[in-house]
Amino acid sequence: MIPTIEIDGLVKHYGERTVLSGVSLDIDGGVFALLGPNGSGKTTLVSILTTLLRPDGGTARVLGHDILAEQREVRRRISATGQYATVDEQLTGRENLVMVARLLGLSPADARTRAAELLGEFELEEAADRRVSGYSGGMRRRIDLAASLVERPAVLFLDEPTTGLDPVSRQSLWAGVAALARAGSCVFLTTQMLDEAEALAERIAILHDGRIVADGTAASLTALVGGETAVLCDANGEEVRALDVDGTAAGLARALAGLGEQERGLRVELRRPTLDDAFAALTRRGTEAVAA
Repeated sequence: MIPTIEIDGLVKHYGERTVLSGVSLDIDGGVFALLGPNGSGKTTLVSILTTLLRPDGGTARVLGHDILAEQREVRRRISATGQYATVDEQLTGRENLVMVARLLGLSPADARTRAAELLGEFELEEAADRRVSGYSGGMRRRIDLAASLVERPAVLFLDEPTTGLDPVSRQSLWAGVAALARAGSCVFLTTQMLDEAEALAERIAILHDGRIVADGTAASLTALVGGETAVLCDANGEEVRALDVDGTAAGLARALAGLGEQERGLRVELRRPTLDDAFAALTRRGTEAVAA
């Protein structure tokens, strides 16, 4: 079976700076999250896959179509939302959605119906007939995201989609992304919010210094930085010191038996590495983390 997205050795330079250094990935569907520090090349990779930017080397295919030789076919099958809203500020929210729907071939009646559905999904009914120029940053973000979902795409690229959204709007977007994936779309998500990646993505990759340094489930990535640890905490929950338990019950028993008189009154907490821990370790140690 052909992967939904095939990336083979993509390279991109900006002058003397190399942003992508041979990125390779195969993505089969569902929700895929790409994490990486600022400047790691996430937006550059999305721009290449959505045919907005030409790579300096390597190849990529989306739904079997080459991003360079078959740009029109790729664009017909995808939708994308960048980091900043791109809707027309002089139109109302409703007018923006109707316009996009008409450009995509919907009839006037169907365009109005789809616009109303999206305005409801993104809780923008009250602002629907106001110009977007008067929207808050979060509202502009929501109308931009709504526009990308007018036609349910086979592949949706979301570049840090929840930037500027309040917690309620974030949850609404998360629900929409999950529903889109259940309906069969592939969602390629870049984010700085690790809880977002963990909540939504079946698979996560970390991009660092232009290369993929880790790729797997949230559980497999956290396993790269070690297993469960035990710490002694004071009455305020502050860590006093970590215990060497070797990740085993026997190791924990030995550690507890070796506690001093004063330490025995402290609380013992078992802690597992989080995705935040994995991200920090993998981006600090680069490819050595994977080899370890």
